[in-house]
Amino acid sequence: MLANPALIYLDHNATTPIDPGVRDAMMPFLSDRYGNPSSQHALGRQAAKAVEQARQQLSQFLDCSSDELFFTSGGTESSNLAISGTIMATDSPASAHIITSAIEHPATLEPCRALRQMGCEITVIGCDSNGVMQPHEVASAIQPNTKLVSVMHANNETGSIQPINAISHICKQSGILLHVDAAQSVGKLPVSCQKIGIDLMTVAGHKFYAPKGIGCLVARKGITLSPLVHGGGQESGLSPGTENVAQIVALGAAAEIAAEKSGSDAMRICGLRDQFENLVEQETHGDIFIHAKSAERLMNTTSVSFPDVEAVELLNRIPFLCASTGAACHSHSTVISATLQAMGVTEPIARGTVRISMGRHTTEDEIQQAAYALAKTWKKIRTTRPAAYEAGDTTKP
Repeated sequence: MLANPALIYLDHNATTPIDPGVRDAMMPFLSDRYGNPSSQHALGRQAAKAVEQARQQLSQFLDCSSDELFFTSGGTESSNLAISGTIMATDSPASAHIITSAIEHPATLEPCRALRQMGCEITVIGCDSNGVMQPHEVASAIQPNTKLVSVMHANNETGSIQPINAISHICKQSGILLHVDAAQSVGKLPVSCQKIGIDLMTVAGHKFYAPKGIGCLVARKGITLSPLVHGGGQESGLSPGTENVAQIVALGAAAEIAAEKSGSDAMRICGLRDQFENLVEQETHGDIFIHAKSAERLMNTTSVSFPDVEAVELLNRIPFLCASTGAACHSHSTVISATLQAMGVTEPIARGTVRISMGRHTTEDEIQQAAYALAKTWKKIRTTRPAAYEAGDTTKP
């Protein structure tokens, strides 16, 4: 599956490889089926039919009507369209109030910040030490001018699953629209727009084995959105421009494959995650800390802190392992992730945090190699320097 078989890829929350079935579905539209869906001739009609077939595949997978689904360039555009599009369509955008959380992806937080510059009021609620927001805090934050609640379904760093059903119930009682960023959950968890009661939902294709650069926004019937870009009438004018047919076809195929495989994938991958965590704890004698371990999490995600080391250095010493860190270095300073900060994780703990996210093609052998390599390398680094803090202590300054 990997171009370089020597690599172990455990960064599926960042992006997934394209599934072979997805690649096969899209290839004809990169060669001889090149028509513009707006054209009335045979090639154009062929392309338009393919787009609508993909829309049907996605709508069945997400449990929404096909006319409630709009193709976009990905999760960032979808979330911006949901948030800014909702507020700009109100009678008084500058006086609107939005509720979001501190653990959101920048694709949610940044449009909120931009709207704040226009005069909108933004309330950012926190989370508990497991990275889970509390529904009662959403209810307490509601004001007479609240127009939108925008929260994620599952956190991309810790995997913590949020209480979306309870938040949806609160929003419905108050007559407020709910936008859910489901970029990390679609393809991993069952996501039903109807059962959950979602008004707007973000989907990113490259998180579930489709290419980068394609996604969709689900917008419940009756919701008015103001477009971010103006041009043609494609996607009901909400995402104008000639459709990226090959990518749209790929997204439809990815949805169909996920519908068939997600159940069996989840059981197998959850077992791998638990095996990885057990191995790392065993090899480090319990001296590591697993974030959000007691929360309901995505079955593929584990966020683990290795004491007394920098996660960047740890991963740099294991070049065959592709994973992410809980902190990033910018201009000789360390920036701790907003999620870990919101959870109350101290900087030393965050600096040693590695995120492992598994996927459909992850093997037991890869999990074992990764666990042993991380533990062995951590021990080697740790013996060369004094302890910076006590293992697992997320409260010490």
